[in-house]
Amino acid sequence: MVNMLLASGLQSGDLVGFTFFLGSVAMLAATVFFFVERSSVSDEWKLSMTVSGLITLIAAVHYYYMRDVWVSSYMSPTEFRYIDWILTVPLMCVEFYLLTKTGLSKMITASVVMLVAGYFGEASVFSVFGGSSPAVWGLISGLAYFYIVNEVYQGDVAKAAKKAGKKIENANGLLLKFVVIGWGIYPLGYLIGTADGQWYSFMAGLVDTDARDLIYNVGDAINKIGFGLVVWSAAKDS
Repeated sequence: MVNMLLASGLQSGDLVGFTFFLGSVAMLAATVFFFVERSSVSDEWKLSMTVSGLITLIAAVHYYYMRDVWVSSYMSPTEFRYIDWILTVPLMCVEFYLLTKTGLSKMITASVVMLVAGYFGEASVFSVFGGSSPAVWGLISGLAYFYIVNEVYQGDVAKAAKKAGKKIENANGLLLKFVVIGWGIYPLGYLIGTADGQWYSFMAGLVDTDARDLIYNVGDAINKIGFGLVVWSAAKDS
């Protein structure tokens, strides 16, 4: 077993690397499940199941590359993460639209702003006010995130879900928990990762890079697979 691990590039005891490998397989398994189950739900739910499968398929591909980056360099694969998120998070917003038939353009726009601003801040691609300013980009990203939360909690999406009936309202409520609790992991990781030299510098070193990647990996699996399972459950109950 140890020889197999070394041959794959994964070192014995590398918990973060383990979650990268586990994540890629779990996402692929979820993709197969969602696509197979697509044939067992009514026509109105087939597109939702397809989107769920696409979310995990895209994540599986990116985790395949992210795990290679990790085992070869032990560096956080920031660019691959944001490429993954810029594709999968808007698709997760599409799931809300497929449930409620409202809020598509607003939710997708907010998710793109949230992710692009987050990347600019974390990768220090563009400066603001003449210097590196992850706090400014983080604020923009955070505002977009809270806009999404508000839409699902009490905005047009929440109102449309309530009108659509108890099953859709319950599904929307479960997805809201993923957005608040699951997605809430990422802003915290951003603040910790960009704390050096910022007003929130007290957070620097609170969690090291390895631990952040571990949390991100577990969070990705729970959020993306969990989103699909909520949709699948609602579809089976219909």
